[in-house]
Amino acid sequence: MVVSEAELFEAVARDRAAGRTVAFANGCFDLLHVGHVRYLKAAAQEADRLIVAVNDDQSVAGLKGAGRPILPAADRAELVAALRGVSYVVVFGDATVERLLQLIKPDVHCKGTDYTVDTVPERAVVAAYGGRTAIVGDPKSHATRELLARIAATKDEPGTPNDERRTTNDEPRTANHERRTTKDDSR
Repeated sequence: MVVSEAELFEAVARDRAAGRTVAFANGCFDLLHVGHVRYLKAAAQEADRLIVAVNDDQSVAGLKGAGRPILPAADRAELVAALRGVSYVVVFGDATVERLLQLIKPDVHCKGTDYTVDTVPERAVVAAYGGRTAIVGDPKSHATRELLARIAATKDEPGTPNDERRTTNDEPRTANHERRTTKDDSR
């Protein structure tokens, strides 16, 4: 669920009182992709609850450059909150997550595989309160900027309706009213 900072502090206090552990992950999550999903799935396995801090629009623009974010913070937060394993999502506007880490003191601060424990910028903050830093997710071979470049480079095939274009697994798309089913499809 998407929460304010005040709601997050209350929820974490309740979780800690109930003996639950807390993991913390953060990022821009602009155009959610499989790398994000794998990062957050692995982060969720580090503790009983997972907090995800999503950069606000201004901080994404500063980090990623002109034309970013693609999606506004509220949309990005809602998409992240819908993922299994994510307990709380908070939007933050600070240059780093150090303030949130110091206030929440998660048991585990999770970063993606583009870092090592020694290169995580907030590692000293986490170590100072007795927390642990974990590197989680699959190898960093997915990036929103690459996805955006692929989208920009894609040209519509003249005269081909969207429903007839090939998907990434090279199967023809079907119109909504032609939903394909299999024996295993129980929906």
